[in-house]
Amino acid sequence: MSTAPPGYRLAAATGLHRGDRAYQQDQVGVLPHPRVPGCVLAVVADGMGGKSGGRKAADQVLLTAQQLFERYTPSRDTPSETLKQLVLESHLMIKLTAITAEEEPHSTLAAFLISASRACDVIHAGDSRIYHFRGAELVSRTVDHSFVQRLVDEGQITEDEANTHPQSNLLTGCLGTQQDPPLTLSHIASLEIGDTLLACSDGLWHYFTPRELGAIVHTLTPREASEMLVGKARHRARGGGDNLSLALVRVEALG
Repeated sequence: MSTAPPGYRLAAATGLHRGDRAYQQDQVGVLPHPRVPGCVLAVVADGMGGKSGGRKAADQVLLTAQQLFERYTPSRDTPSETLKQLVLESHLMIKLTAITAEEEPHSTLAAFLISASRACDVIHAGDSRIYHFRGAELVSRTVDHSFVQRLVDEGQITEDEANTHPQSNLLTGCLGTQQDPPLTLSHIASLEIGDTLLACSDGLWHYFTPRELGAIVHTLTPREASEMLVGKARHRARGGGDNLSLALVRVEALG
């Protein structure tokens, strides 16, 4: 059996809140590999469509992730290919669900797979994000598949303006639509002690600057950071908050 390199541990926490919506349509999970210590899959799915359609879509993402990761063998399988498979299989299952339901279930997806070597692979579809912090400093984040992100990329609006744009919820890619889902992958060669990965839905990141997120995840334990992020997002939503979810994993030194 493979073992994790000595000298570190992975500390994780999740957060999930209905916000001010009538239904909870987000799903989140941090899954330790059943056979390989130091190997972890984290997933956030923001479901959309009808009263229960969005939850069905998000549930399909998490169920597919659990089934794929159970079969995942690091010595044989490629992390990036496994993440692609997660997107494509979830997309197919959501479309099959739509055939038997009146709703039009769709979902975003943000997932990262940490290997026992401390390499990390990231995939996303839609506007759920993954942030990589080194200490309190932002190293990178995923780029949303959304209409306002396209406007930002074209220089028509700023990041701040995107947050308050009336069409900020329009996605250009996600799971369950007629078009193929985006397969946007990135790779982190090696996570260092003090690195944090944060996957979250737009119901959370909408209320924070990267600087604020970095300060919170660096200063507090993952559980405390999760609770503070949810609490602050709820306070800042002022009664108009969306479902929100997060999965947070930090590389910590032993001792």
